[in-house]
Amino acid sequence: MTNQKRLNMEIKGITLTPDEIAVYLQENGLNVNDTYNATDKAQTRKIYETALSILESIANQPALMKNYSQDDQTVSQFHENLMARIDQLDNKINKLKREEDKAANQNGSFFMLFNQ
Repeated sequence: MTNQKRLNMEIKGITLTPDEIAVYLQENGLNVNDTYNATDKAQTRKIYETALSILESIANQPALMKNYSQDDQTVSQFHENLMARIDQLDNKINKLKREEDKAANQNGSFFMLFNQ
């Protein structure tokens, strides 16, 4: 699976051109056609950061911040649901960063500020 396919799993239902997806991935240090490695926490974090960037771009479009009705169904509070998803991704990213930092500290790169 490529980074692009993994990102598409995360942003299912959001339509972007391949060029737009490539730009978002490149801005987060990923290449579209590189193989996604699910065990690499840094790469997973970058996928989440890319999805977060896309959602933040959507959140910057005021025309989308309204209630939608389709076939007798209403999707209300789009903005609130979008912001909740942004918060969820933010929390996942922060958790992955803490796990990466913990792993780095266990590998001997721990810095002692006060040494006696």
